[in-house]
Amino acid sequence: MAGHSKFKNIMHRKGAQDKKRSGMFSKLSREITVAAKMGMPDPDMNPRLRAAVNAAKAQSMPKDNIQRAIDKASKGDAENYEEVRYEGYGPNGVAIIVEALTDNRNRTATNVRTAFSKNGGNLGASGSVAHGFERLGLIEYPAAAGDEDKVMEAAIEAGADDVQSDEDGHQIWTQQDGMHDVAKALEAALGPADAVKLAWKPTLTTEVAGDAVASLMKLVDALEDDDDVQTVWGNYDISDDELAKLG
Repeated sequence: MAGHSKFKNIMHRKGAQDKKRSGMFSKLSREITVAAKMGMPDPDMNPRLRAAVNAAKAQSMPKDNIQRAIDKASKGDAENYEEVRYEGYGPNGVAIIVEALTDNRNRTATNVRTAFSKNGGNLGASGSVAHGFERLGLIEYPAAAGDEDKVMEAAIEAGADDVQSDEDGHQIWTQQDGMHDVAKALEAALGPADAVKLAWKPTLTTEVAGDAVASLMKLVDALEDDDDVQTVWGNYDISDDELAKLG
């Protein structure tokens, strides 16, 4: 099991952007409502809902907001959101996957296409870039959960496949079907995770430098700022020096 990876650049920036987004609670609420509607409204009986609630708590979302999102699904007055995936290419040929929860596919598709076209990218057909990624489970812990050795040992015991640790935290990778079992075992050893979710991990990364970095980040920001977009994944690798230039 590896200890470090330059894929951290994607995850680090994703975490930083999440905290800045004004619509963060709205996105978290939407995921909670969808998870509660798809299964039991009890987090202990619904792994996806439990993961959504823990992610909301990790971002300091008020308990009232969390309960309101669950109640919305239980009362049957929630919008009918559907999960939609978009794929395309950004500056420098970077492959990008966009995951959305939407109650209006036409609106979301138009917004995503516009974000790509205005920021040096191109929206592709379904399946155009997904072949370059693995669909895996991702469990994220803050650095405070423990040092690299402690987390590595807990991950091995829990049955995880890979761990990537650095000063900002730990990313623990699992197979899709084992994600919730691994997360449950890790919770007993390390406490609740910041996030438990299905992720797109690139099999190969594309190095991005110079002017293309700013263009790519503008595209990612534009996509993440859309209310319907939940997550944006990419196969880009940006050095710490290049990220520092962005301020």
